[in-house]
Amino acid sequence: MNIGLIVVGDEILSGKRNDKHLPKVIELLSARGLALAWARYIGDDRARLTAALADAFAGGDLVLCTGGIGATPDDHTRQAAAAALGRPLVLHEGARELILERMRDVAREQGVPFEPERPDNAHRLNMGVFPEGAALIPNPYNKIAGFSVGDVHFVPGFPVMAWPMIEWVLDTHYAHLHGADRQHERSVVVFGSMEATLTPLMESIEARFAGFKVFSLPSVDHPRHGRHIELGVKGRGDPAPAFEALKAGLLALGARLGPELVR
Repeated sequence: MNIGLIVVGDEILSGKRNDKHLPKVIELLSARGLALAWARYIGDDRARLTAALADAFAGGDLVLCTGGIGATPDDHTRQAAAAALGRPLVLHEGARELILERMRDVAREQGVPFEPERPDNAHRLNMGVFPEGAALIPNPYNKIAGFSVGDVHFVPGFPVMAWPMIEWVLDTHYAHLHGADRQHERSVVVFGSMEATLTPLMESIEARFAGFKVFSLPSVDHPRHGRHIELGVKGRGDPAPAFEALKAGLLALGARLGPELVR
């Protein structure tokens, strides 16, 4: 199962806020032996978001979607998800109870009466309106739940809420996948060579060692190594045989080798 990430919000695309979700999701997946296959950034545009979510629901991937599930006019994710599914939006009873519980907590903390019928409190129930048939994702920060439909999972844009909710999704629903994409890498810093010269060697290594990929990461201004290429192999098994063959090929080409890296 491929894993994708959708980050929603004009504030990301305008640069008002830096996206923190992509590196953190990669970290959370890596800790579980999983890997991110793709990521998309989408602004607060309901039509564009609906189209992207229709692709997500139809694609069969595990998709994590952050942002836009609030109840202000610039939040469109819940509505877009319902439109993409062709389902109505309904107030989820479990989400309703959690929101009411949160209201009671806030009233108690502030020392004021609990007034669920007050207009602002009644409006807060909209945060529990999800596509029909959605399941809840618990929010340990403030109890305002996210939701899932199949393998597409929706959490708030706030990292303090989103990240533990994503961990819950991965550990509750996908523990059987943990370790499925765990890969091992070995690479070496190569000086004085051009990628075009090394390409035939890279192709031959991939042809000889099924299941391993050869990667090339050139750098022109590295603070320590200067101009160089990090050349390596990665795969799910032991990369040593493919890596040794890669090094032998580099030496045969007269390449000058620097430090080796293991990941």
